[in-house]
Amino acid sequence: MTHDAAPPAPAPATPARTLLALLLPAVVVGAGASLLYVGVSKLAEKLQDVLWTDLPDALGIGGYSSLWMIVMLTATGVAVGLVVWKAPGHAGPDPATLGINASPMPLVVLPGLLVATALMLAGGPSLGPENPIIGVNVALAFWLGRRFLPVLPGALWVTLAEAATIGALFGTPVAAALVISEALAGQKTKGRLWDNLFAPLAAAAVGAMTTSLVNHPSFDLHLPPLGRPGWGDLLAALVIASAAAVFGMLAVYAFPYVHSAFSRLGHPMVALPVGGVVLGLLGCLGGHLTLFKGLSEIDELAQTPDGWSAGQFALMSGVKLAALLVAASCGFRGGRIFPAVFVGTAFGLCAHALVPSVPSALGVSMGVLGMLLAITRQGWVSLFTAAALVASPSIIALLCIASLPAWLLVTGRPQMQLHDDGTPIR
Repeated sequence: MTHDAAPPAPAPATPARTLLALLLPAVVVGAGASLLYVGVSKLAEKLQDVLWTDLPDALGIGGYSSLWMIVMLTATGVAVGLVVWKAPGHAGPDPATLGINASPMPLVVLPGLLVATALMLAGGPSLGPENPIIGVNVALAFWLGRRFLPVLPGALWVTLAEAATIGALFGTPVAAALVISEALAGQKTKGRLWDNLFAPLAAAAVGAMTTSLVNHPSFDLHLPPLGRPGWGDLLAALVIASAAAVFGMLAVYAFPYVHSAFSRLGHPMVALPVGGVVLGLLGCLGGHLTLFKGLSEIDELAQTPDGWSAGQFALMSGVKLAALLVAASCGFRGGRIFPAVFVGTAFGLCAHALVPSVPSALGVSMGVLGMLLAITRQGWVSLFTAAALVASPSIIALLCIASLPAWLLVTGRPQMQLHDDGTPIR
């Protein structure tokens, strides 16, 4: 006689007093991570105004003329190359080997990494601040936490810093909660999910609130909202998201080869200036909107979604993807999420321009979804970002459905992140 096995007992709940003890560290890490992110961003914005407005005006040169774009991107490559060459720790490891998750770095690396990041953000390469800012916050939280509260595990400080920075970057703790829950799903963790999320969610909430109070960020592009979706919208969502994923995979497959080509140059004072020249030429081809991390630039696209032709949108998306590929390969310190959002936005608006019956909000959200799935391989970040850009509740179901074929196109394939030997992570 056989009996069915008893179901596993549910994980025991963590006592409230244990969770409350984590609240103060989470608040401190959340506020500190946000203030560092905002500080670096503000400094980079001030420097960008000087480099791209004040200086060319003083010289009587157009700020976004072809000549100035080539000069500035090349000069940025030289400046960042000098930091990578001479700064202690060489501004951290090769950014091509890093993802959104970070391991604690030695403190000596952090000043050079922050300087290289600020120069990159101000100078125009197509990368965002997320990876280096997460890396710096993780290193600081880990060092300070182990020094002043050694009873807490080191892994907790890493998780708090990552969650706080993601909350600060996106201006909401939802993105951080989704990313952390996705990471926990692949780990053997003790206790219940919400117990494990309590402290990271608190850090993310404080980081998001601090950024909102200080910097007032907004991802909403204020596109015309999508009404009740129909069968045509469903078909368009499936096609655009899948096509954007395939388009993004072109850069993913090219990544190890382009990285290898720049690595053969052998020195950051060669690779980074050469990368700057290439980025300047790409800027001349695609226009000034294809420079920088891309968030301010997608606002300009969204203000007049019918202001460019399908060919112009296609050109901008292709140039921006190539610029992201070059900037990530030649050694600039930065992340790939924000410029990928620009690529997806331009791709979606291209679909809207080709088929005007496709709503601009639908095109943008699906383009961003497919592109981020290919570039980041982060499902929750891709869904959240695509939904946040259009702020239309009726589009969420379409995003979830469209993510399925797009995910099948990218899962199990090389990622846009390399091992130390230059081979792609799968």
